Amino acid sequence: MSQDPNRIADQVTGAQGPGKGLPPLDQWHPELSGDIDIRIARDGVWFYQGEPLGREAIVRLFSTILRREADGEYYLVTPVEKWRIQVEDAPLLAHSLEVEREGERQCLYLTTNTGERLAVGDRHPLVLGQYPGTGEPRPVVAVRHGLEARLVTAAYYDLAGHVVEKSGDNGGVLGVWSNGIFFEIAAGA
Repeated sequence: MSQDPNRIADQVTGAQGPGKGLPPLDQWHPELSGDIDIRIARDGVWFYQGEPLGREAIVRLFSTILRREADGEYYLVTPVEKWRIQVEDAPLLAHSLEVEREGERQCLYLTTNTGERLAVGDRHPLVLGQYPGTGEPRPVVAVRHGLEARLVTAAYYDLAGHVVEKSGDNGGVLGVWSNGIFFEIAAGA
């Protein structure tokens, strides 16, 4: 079998059909076909054999057939093939933040580098972790199939503008509201 990105895209398009939404990735369970020389850099650029993948349409399509499995590895999955790829950080980036309403009724929306709009909430929770060794914040939102989108610096700063303090059992807690859920960012003062 070939490791050609165009052929993989054709497989998915053929199985999916036009205008049918996201591929049914949870129904596809082929055996591992091997490793493919695709790497997603920390800045969100997809590389194939060391060169940036030039077709934005393929990157968008591949983002819909990408999943992270229990072994922590990332795979491009079609109805008949499963290819392991390398991901340096989070496979997707959240580059813009939109806010509707205020207070506990507030709703936060993030748009990914592949054009997907996510409503932060129970389906797409926000988690503020840290990079090991540096303590640098690592804000991510869950997307689907074990994938995360990391908030880029501008989106993270926009998010910081909506942080509020909420009283808790052990004092104040800093966080943001979205879709009726309080997402903790840090302990309060």
